Amino acid sequence: MNYNIIAYSIYGLLMSVVIIRVGTICYRNGNVFVASLMPDNLELCTYINKVLLAGYYLVNLGYSVYMISTWTAITTPHDVISNIASHAGQIIMLLAALHYINIAGLQLLFNKQSLSKF
Repeated sequence: MNYNIIAYSIYGLLMSVVIIRVGTICYRNGNVFVASLMPDNLELCTYINKVLLAGYYLVNLGYSVYMISTWTAITTPHDVISNIASHAGQIIMLLAALHYINIAGLQLLFNKQSLSKF
């Protein structure tokens, strides 16, 4: 029996929930972080946060769909769990890496700008 459709469905649902939930949390809390970097221009902070959220969704949902194309045939229930776990882990690691890269990039960008004012 081929379990690919079952695995794709479970993986797609799981990754959609994780990506949307993490994106919502990062958007809500990220607005406060970006506003602390640029307290003078709150409207720009909102736009930056929306662009970060859109990029986040595009990268992560696109990578999730791409990962499905790399799967081989799944023939046992054990393979279903193994493939879902390993591919979900890769996506979650990507989420963490992108989150910290964004924070570090924004921090460096705005620290350099604040230093150049002096």
